[in-house]
Amino acid sequence: MQAQDLKQNILKMVKQYYELVHQRGNSEFVPGKSRINYAGRIFNEKEMINLTDSCLDFWLTYGKYSAEFEKKLAQFLGVKHCILVNSGSSANLLAFMTLCSPLLNKRMIKRGDEVITIAAAFPTTVAPIIQYGAVPVFVDVDLETANIDVSQLKIALSSKTKAVMLAHTLGNPFNLEAVKRFCMHNNLWLIEDNCDALGSVYAGKYTGTWGDLGTSSFYPPHHITMGEGGAVYTNNPLLRKIALSLRDWGRDCWCESGKDNSCGKRFSQQHGSLPFGYDHKYVYSHFGYNLKATDLQAAIGCAQLDKLPEFIQKRKENFKILYDGLKDMRKYLILPAAVDNSDPCWFGFLLTLRDNIAANRNEIVKYLESQHIQTRNLFGGNIVKQPCFSMLKENEDYRIVGQLANTDKIMNNSFWIGVYPGMCTEALDYMIKKIKDFFEYTKC
Repeated sequence: MQAQDLKQNILKMVKQYYELVHQRGNSEFVPGKSRINYAGRIFNEKEMINLTDSCLDFWLTYGKYSAEFEKKLAQFLGVKHCILVNSGSSANLLAFMTLCSPLLNKRMIKRGDEVITIAAAFPTTVAPIIQYGAVPVFVDVDLETANIDVSQLKIALSSKTKAVMLAHTLGNPFNLEAVKRFCMHNNLWLIEDNCDALGSVYAGKYTGTWGDLGTSSFYPPHHITMGEGGAVYTNNPLLRKIALSLRDWGRDCWCESGKDNSCGKRFSQQHGSLPFGYDHKYVYSHFGYNLKATDLQAAIGCAQLDKLPEFIQKRKENFKILYDGLKDMRKYLILPAAVDNSDPCWFGFLLTLRDNIAANRNEIVKYLESQHIQTRNLFGGNIVKQPCFSMLKENEDYRIVGQLANTDKIMNNSFWIGVYPGMCTEALDYMIKKIKDFFEYTKC
């Protein structure tokens, strides 16, 4: 038997294994007994076949699937350049690092420069700013969207401001028109943390593509997954060049993995104070990292990308079911609202308890968890109150605009539940019922 025939037989058996173990293993939802997770992986035999195919090739680092994934994601988003990395957190790190490159001259972000962001955030939206010695400037959010209150942008602006770095909270786009206009008027960089919003649209254009750089995460709860993984995307060729260098150890060479001397000048150039003709593969123009994903991960990602339109539609449908089922509870709860001119691909369904009710967030969360409904707080709440900020000095290491009153309300009163594509209508109806039961039983 030839190797290719043997491979095809193996891949056929992988499909059979999926059908036997995973497809048949899907159990029916039983109210009060089945666990309703806020998120989960959705896959079929195609992911397993791709993964096995990659394993059999045994090309472990960046390879054919990585290149295919970058191309397909760029095409989906309508951007010129996509760079695959090993996580969404690495994507945020790489995006911010890119703007700290000396190749950007006067627009390079340096130590002490300020970056406007929000405190109601996931830590790794903020961490790169601090790790690179810049100063995050925190502004408040709107309660219905948990996104930036754009009226505070001008107040946050200073002579040191170099960039704005924001996430689209739980898939709900922030006011991109206002933020983009502010950045352009003040010559600021814009990084969109799009990790929770892949497939969301603002004014007819995908989120993550409005700014100078966008990022995605492919951790299992996200819109698509490859286990671990992330991406940075841009339309700017210089930013792409810098990001690739930083992802790949900081090297100056742009040859793809496994290829040498693509430029034909590997041993015939002058670089810095190195000897003339020093091997270009070992010339470093940045202090970089190794942030590449494996080709095995990308193989899964390629199959997931084909499912993305279906996933997007299902998330929207699930969100609508929850919203329609809970809209008569607005005297108790602030429900999520889409930003004007947007079409969110929701990551979760945010609920905020109103001030005038007797119950608190922990009580309803404990009740829902006891009913097998998984809940999540909105990430770090107010990030400046987290232990990691205890050694930082306000007005030196970070700056706060105003009181962050809504941020604190979210920290104290908000939680979210899932809308991921694996949820059935029965599970969604059960969540609606249990939320209503809580307020009925507690007589709020």
